[in-house]
Parts: sequence; C-alpha cells; structure tokens
Amino acid sequence: MNKQTACLSENPENGVRHDWSRAEVGALFELPFNDLLYQAHGVHRQNFDPNAVQVSTLLSIKTGGCPEDCSYCPQSVHHDTQLENEHLLDVEEVVAAAQTARAAGASRFCMGAAWRNPRGKNFERVLEMVRRVRAEGLETCATLGMLDAEQTAALKDAGLDYYNHNLDTSPEFYGEIITTRTYADRLDTLTHVREAGINVCCGGIVGLGEGRADRVSMLCELANLPEHPGSVPINQLIRVEGTPLDQQAAIEPLEFVRTIAVARILMPRSRVRLSAGRTEMADEMQALCFFAGANSIFYGEKLLTTGNPDTASDDALFERLGLHPA
Repeated sequence: MNKQTACLSENPENGVRHDWSRAEVGALFELPFNDLLYQAHGVHRQNFDPNAVQVSTLLSIKTGGCPEDCSYCPQSVHHDTQLENEHLLDVEEVVAAAQTARAAGASRFCMGAAWRNPRGKNFERVLEMVRRVRAEGLETCATLGMLDAEQTAALKDAGLDYYNHNLDTSPEFYGEIITTRTYADRLDTLTHVREAGINVCCGGIVGLGEGRADRVSMLCELANLPEHPGSVPINQLIRVEGTPLDQQAAIEPLEFVRTIAVARILMPRSRVRLSAGRTEMADEMQALCFFAGANSIFYGEKLLTTGNPDTASDDALFERLGLHPA
C-alpha cells in the first residue's frame, strides 16, 4: 500500500471494519505525520463533535496486594513499591466520591480494584456500589480483574454500563510483561462481558519497551474484536520506582500521537481515551492527541495510585483549546 494513499477501505455500510491486516495498520503508522493526522481528524469529525471530550473519574476502591505480576503496576505483590495495601472501601465512601466527581463535571465514574478476580462478599459489595453510583446519575464502569459469565450477568443486573479489561500490549510481547495471566484469559473475560450486554472498555499501554510492530499488533487485536470497544484507553507508561519498568525509556511523543491517530481510524465510533501518563505530556502533545481523535480523559488528581493533572489544569487546557465536556 502506497504511503500517500493508505486509506480506510471502509465497510460501505458504516465505515466499521473488523478485518484489519497488520500490513494495513502498519501502512497507517508509516504515513507522513500530517497525512495521518488529517485522515484521523476527518474520521473523528465524521463520528463525534470534535471539540467535545468525555470526562470520567477513576477511583481505587481496593488498593494493592494484587497477586498478578504485571511489570508496570505498583499494586503487584511481586514489586517493592512501598505502596500501602488498603481494604475494599465502604459503599458510602464510594458514593461520596461519585457525588464529588459528578459535581466536578464527570459523566462516568470508574471503580478499580487490585484483584486477580473478585470473590464472595467483596463482589456483593461492589454490586451495591454499582447500584448506588448509577442512582447518582452517572455512567458506571469497573475494572476488577478476570470475570466469569455468572459475575458479568450479576454486574449487568446491578446496572454496570462499562467493564474495563485491557489487552495491555500485543500477543507477541505480552509474555515479556505479564506471566500470571494469559492473553486468552483476557479475551475470555471480554467475551463474558460482551455476552452479558455490558459495554467493553479495552485498550493498552505504550512505552513498555515494545516496538512499533507490537503497537500495530495490539491495535489490530482491538479493532478485530467482534465488536469495537465502546472506550479504548491508550495509556502511556507511568514509570513507578520499584517496578521492573521504572527505568524504561519513555516513548517518543510523536509516536504516541501516531498511536492515538491510528486507533481513531481503526475504531471510528469508539471513544479513544487519552489515559494514564498525561502528567508527563506537554499541553501541546495533549492538543495533538485531541486533534488526532482522543475524546475522553480521566478527570481528577489521581488514577488509582498514580498522579493525574489536577482539575484546574484540565479546565484551563480545555478553555485554551475551546474544548468542552461531552
């Protein structure tokens, strides 16, 4: 495929495809930067208000002590990050946080727990959290680890709108980052979530030490799922002292923007979330990401256990760019 003419090859009905080849996606990455952003912004403008950004808040409802060995994560018991383990929050604490988030302008409230998979009374408490947060008029999202079909059905009955379960990286690079859970395990959970009728939130992390071929492969996996995720978080690695990746070199900023742009082209109707790592991004880099098709952020000073721009900074950036909450 000619670099100058790499195109969507759209489904004639709706422009949504699930048959992307790695060669096609690689050709998009290879486009001249201006051509790629022009194409991505065109797709973005066709499907969304280009100046509207969804604002979500993410709360850690159970912190630390996770038995998984994800190399990037400070919550793993395998890494010495000095993170203090915390038990599952009370329902009233979560409801109060949701009310604060709504007052600050958030439309979606995400709850994250550092588990391999939820069990017993803890899971019952999470179901009550979902019911109560939904009653506050917010969309609900949760990330709780692996789920079975019975659990996803219970979450659907409780009113869960979205379930987040990232692929993290390519199938080829995955074993370099995680050994306690397989790629197939992640895909199985996504299947249970879809079959329960819950919207999928699924993306990955860039800057783990992977190459461009891995970013191509990861985006192919996401775009070729039976249904495109409703939300696609693209995270930039946050290097946390004590994790195996704390000295990993940062990804080149324009390569990150390219990843956002390609995600937008491949999944034209998904919300592409500019997720973790924004504290290390210049405003100009974030602006390029919004132009390239990112239209969702996490709002608030903390993402689970790591930093995030404060609300005043985001409000000021939105004002300067003429953006508004979706």
